[in-house]
Amino acid sequence: MQSLDLNLLTALDALLQEGSVTGAARRMNLSAPAMSRTLTRIREAVGDPILVRAGRKLVPTPHALALRGRVHEVVEQASGLLRPAGELEPATLDRVFTIRAHDGIAGMFAESLARLFQQEAPRVVTRFVPEGEEDVGALRDGQVDLDVGVIGAMGPEVRLQTLFRDRYAAVVRRGHPILRGRYSFERLAAHPHISISRRGKLRGPLDETLAGMGITRTVSLALPSMYAALVLAAGSDMIVAVPERSSERVCEALGLKTIPLPATLPTVVISQAWHPRFDADGGHRWLRECVRRVCGSEGRRKK
Repeated sequence: MQSLDLNLLTALDALLQEGSVTGAARRMNLSAPAMSRTLTRIREAVGDPILVRAGRKLVPTPHALALRGRVHEVVEQASGLLRPAGELEPATLDRVFTIRAHDGIAGMFAESLARLFQQEAPRVVTRFVPEGEEDVGALRDGQVDLDVGVIGAMGPEVRLQTLFRDRYAAVVRRGHPILRGRYSFERLAAHPHISISRRGKLRGPLDETLAGMGITRTVSLALPSMYAALVLAAGSDMIVAVPERSSERVCEALGLKTIPLPATLPTVVISQAWHPRFDADGGHRWLRECVRRVCGSEGRRKK
């Protein structure tokens, strides 16, 4: 062949897959005479009859049989290259996605996300990395595909989509003294508390809310990891305030009990953030939709 003609390759693939001019014509939305003329051009190009008559049907020549697998692969690859960027067949996706999230968020939906990927795109690998500074550069450069969590101001360069709203609850071990007798926020504040902060902060929204009620809590320890704080609470009389949905799975596994916090405590907005350069990327759009679906299903599970 003097030059690659994708139309001829596509027609050859149809002829080899269908084994007949009529079937190939139907597959390509052509008339049978038009497909016959195309077969003539293919024969001239490759120097082989490709299909020969045997009784009432056509059968492929040995050369055609040798070409069949390779031709089909080339046509599939070319179709993928020419497919619009937003279109995607997840089953063909072979990619590693990096999601930046704290351990509570990862614990909430990583299992469901992995299960969904196995069903729809078994060759996709997901890598979770811990939260750090809110770094737009990591999103821009593709080091991180998605930020998932409580996203602060990252500027107009970043796309943001709300996934769900969470509310805080306090959790304690089974048999904790606060579970006996009449519950009050004063009693809650009197017990030692754990603060969860990757920067080591000892005060947060709960302290501001309690202060508005004239109550001050005792913070004895600050930890950067929600999981570590929950494990510590499960083995002590310390209390930790956590987003309820994000911590539900771990709390159930550790046998922790939930107690209410003031209704005026602000809710937590969990979002996903990405760089606009991935807006039209089919694989990235599929990833964002999967995260949205999984977070939605986790919300229905909670209800």
